[in-house]
Amino acid sequence: MIRIIIFLLAVGVLALGIAWLADRPGEITVLWMGLRIETSVMVAIFAVAMVTALLIFLWSVLRTIVRAPDLFALFLRSRRGAKGYQAISRGLIAIGSGDAHAARKYARDARKLAPGEPLALLLSAQTAQLSGDRKAAEHAFTEMARRDDTKLLGLRGLFVEAQRRDDMPSARAYAEEAAKIAPSPGWAGQAVLEFRCASGDWAGALAALDKNMRSGLVDRPTWRRQRAVLLTARALGIEETDRDTANNLVQEALKLEPTLIPAAALGGRLQAEAGNLRHAGRVVEKAWKANPHPDLADAYTHLRFGDSARDRLTRAQSLAKKAPGHVESALVVARAALDAREFSVARTALAPLLTNPTQRVTLLMAEIEETEHGDNGRAREWMARAVHAARDPAWTADGVVSDRWLPVSPVSGRLDAFQWRVPLEELAAPVVETRAGDRVQASMIEAAPPPGPVVPAAPMEIRPAAPVTERVAPAPKSEPEKRPRKPKVEAVIPLVHAPDDPGPEAEPEPDPQPGQMPRIFK
Repeated sequence: MIRIIIFLLAVGVLALGIAWLADRPGEITVLWMGLRIETSVMVAIFAVAMVTALLIFLWSVLRTIVRAPDLFALFLRSRRGAKGYQAISRGLIAIGSGDAHAARKYARDARKLAPGEPLALLLSAQTAQLSGDRKAAEHAFTEMARRDDTKLLGLRGLFVEAQRRDDMPSARAYAEEAAKIAPSPGWAGQAVLEFRCASGDWAGALAALDKNMRSGLVDRPTWRRQRAVLLTARALGIEETDRDTANNLVQEALKLEPTLIPAAALGGRLQAEAGNLRHAGRVVEKAWKANPHPDLADAYTHLRFGDSARDRLTRAQSLAKKAPGHVESALVVARAALDAREFSVARTALAPLLTNPTQRVTLLMAEIEETEHGDNGRAREWMARAVHAARDPAWTADGVVSDRWLPVSPVSGRLDAFQWRVPLEELAAPVVETRAGDRVQASMIEAAPPPGPVVPAAPMEIRPAAPVTERVAPAPKSEPEKRPRKPKVEAVIPLVHAPDDPGPEAEPEPDPQPGQMPRIFK
């Protein structure tokens, strides 16, 4: 509407100008080279306008003739670009539908029509992955990594391909290089953190976690929790060699996460050794109120070196009052009373749990019967009940059950994966054997985790679980190669569902259990 009004106003103004000039025709005389030209103002203006329009037309024709080669080349490039874009679009659609033959055809067309386009390189890489040609995929990703606009995508593709061929040093190098680019991508920061955790580089893992925090890849509560876990793991690693540094690290961890069970147990022990019994007691009590745990109970009852069994019983009863009615409160009192040979106190503590006893309760009752009365029959009866009793909570992560806390899952490499809970009965817990020869398995009749300091495990190896009813000695084998476990492999383009490991040379792997990743160490 506004444009129409403006157009009408312009036409009106022009008509008024022409009418005004028509009412005042005037005369113009031109003398040039002996010629005398006389005309009116209107005719002169019209003549000048016609000459100007003719000159503009002639200049346009001349310029078009001069620029004709460039215009023709531009037309060809535009047409070529349109065909290249169409080939790339159809190629990506073919990859998404799983048509490898069509994808290869469109990838060839894209390379011819648009050889320098980033999407053409991406189409070539995805086509190679779909066809199982890993060398071609790596070549395309390498070309991407050399360009500034596709460097991150190329590094991620090389990272994924390195994981698929089980080349962990190369995968870590690609992740480290990608993490140096600002802004740092989330996959690179997480991969660097997992690699450093898997290799036991706790100082490097702390630096990577702090960088992820500054980059906004993790929120502050997650950062506090994971930093406390890493500090605890580092403190456990140097507990025997540098107790002062370990104490400083675990105290920092407790400031970030006061209820972290392994940190509170270790901090309580170290503070007690330093003579700070009151502070040690407060540390353990705070964690106990939030999460009653056998490690906390053991640390609390043994805070003062040289205490008698009755003194430990008194301390256990005091701790039980901090979490009244909890199963662990009854168990810590029963254990301390049994050590002090206060059998009536132990039986009274366990009485509420006998209606539906767990394995630890039945084992304690068997020990009470054997110690108090020497009744081997009653003890064997309780031991038999332990086989079918409900399982007690244990440290579990990704289907693995461990008798001690570990900072990293040996299956997925996930940080802070172990949780204190009852293992799922339907999941068969695998045996995890470290280089030191330790076996981490959930036995159906194992008692509570043994007390003592927790030492971070070396990189682990997953083997099928042995039958629960017998202990099978591991066969002699060579020392496994030291290399970090690989983090989770993700697709390069989430919208393109290329197979994770295509090609005829791929070896079939068993389906992982829920929440479990493929085998890490060979």
